Amino acid sequence: VAWALKLPLADEVIESGLVQDFDASLSGIGQELGAGAYSMSDVLALPIFKQEESSLPPENENKILPFQYVLCAATSPAVKLHDETLTYLNQGQSYEIRMLDNRKIGELPEINGKLVKSIFRVVFHDRRLQYTEHQQLEGWRWNRPGDRILDIDIPMSVGIIDPRANPTQLNTVEFLWDPSKRTSVFIQVHCISTEFTMRKHGGEKGVPFRVQIDTFKENENGEYTEHLHSASCQIKVFKPKGADRKQKTDREKMEKRTPHEKEKYQPSYETTILTECSPWPEITYVNNAPSPGFNSSHSSFSIGEGNGSPNHQPEPPPPIADVSHTSELMLVNLLPTSTPQEAQQWLHRNRFSTFSRLFRNFSGADLLKLTREDVIQICGPADGIRLFNALKGRMVRPRLTIYVCQESQQLRDLQQKHEDGDAVTSTFFVYHAIYLEELTAVELTEKLAQLFSISSQQISQIYKQGPTGIHVLISDEMIQNFQDESCFVLDTMKAETNDSYHIILK
Repeated sequence: VAWALKLPLADEVIESGLVQDFDASLSGIGQELGAGAYSMSDVLALPIFKQEESSLPPENENKILPFQYVLCAATSPAVKLHDETLTYLNQGQSYEIRMLDNRKIGELPEINGKLVKSIFRVVFHDRRLQYTEHQQLEGWRWNRPGDRILDIDIPMSVGIIDPRANPTQLNTVEFLWDPSKRTSVFIQVHCISTEFTMRKHGGEKGVPFRVQIDTFKENENGEYTEHLHSASCQIKVFKPKGADRKQKTDREKMEKRTPHEKEKYQPSYETTILTECSPWPEITYVNNAPSPGFNSSHSSFSIGEGNGSPNHQPEPPPPIADVSHTSELMLVNLLPTSTPQEAQQWLHRNRFSTFSRLFRNFSGADLLKLTREDVIQICGPADGIRLFNALKGRMVRPRLTIYVCQESQQLRDLQQKHEDGDAVTSTFFVYHAIYLEELTAVELTEKLAQLFSISSQQISQIYKQGPTGIHVLISDEMIQNFQDESCFVLDTMKAETNDSYHIILK
């Protein structure tokens, strides 16, 4: 009986649903369809056919996009009908992206006559790699020191203002542009897709990337932080000319397919239209990464320069008030016991500030364990050799080394040996090494004054004992003709006037 009662209710629900579907199907009858009212490409461009659809807020589905970005590179013909397009790029080649103002009359009037800011990024398409993006990019930086993942070809670009490339963000560039004027940006991607795949025995499949563009307008404070539009497309990057070969291979594969199979794949379009997506989230793993906006009054820096954004240059370490002996030693030689903070101070003081961020977590022991090849690979040949020599405390060999001993000390030691009854032959004398770089009499005077702990003004003249005991005045030319590692005994004589001395080298 219960089943018999439920049946009419179920019939009513089905019947009402059919009526609604039938009414909906008749709702378009009688309307005139123009030639441009229906386009399959427009349908395919809808967010429901794109991977970003799940991440888009619901209110964006019917919104007219204010901008359109077109990458001037052909899409692959080997992409199924409802999949996202895939575009092949050559490593280091310049590709144009046209920045188009897609606004209707009266839309977003607040940006009329004003500039907007766009941030370009090359990011991972695979979610697995997105989670480890920081580690992946740091690994790439380690293997390719001094290179960037993304660059702007400024000479070829049109309409871009104040281009910026932060050296701490290798995959990001940004610039200002005027939507009312023609704007074309030529980008270069320097990483290839196979650099982020596990190495096997050849034939590795490269990972796909995304080119994403986020555009912002100015807020009341003149900062570009108010989000306007974001769009992206899927790319793969090959070694030079590899993208052309891959495109040709895909085209030949499609030509071999039957007409029925070809219907399941998209045609290859001459250009790639970036589709709307959610804005890229804030980067949190970089300590002082620039915010999405920068003030329009800031001075710019050119792409490829080694310094960061003017707002985010690394601050020098605070001055040390009480310099202990350990700190003084650390300035010359980095100690294995140095903390990461002390290692950072050492890098700054020895003119390696450019690499301070790269070595921000390295202690003294970590830095000292690096081999010469490691440092050159990270910092490049010039700075790498300089840093390695500084780490190992390698000093520049002096031009001339001489050894000196005080005659009075020799006599005292000999006298003491005689009084003690020891043999004279067992006596040894302590000499001091003096290192000369400039090979001048003034330099020798200063070094001897340091040895005697007196002022250089207290040394009146320096002589060298010559043949038959004559005293020859020391000159620059004479010092330049000293043999390296010569030994001298120093004798001092009181000068006739004031509190100065004559020194004789014997």
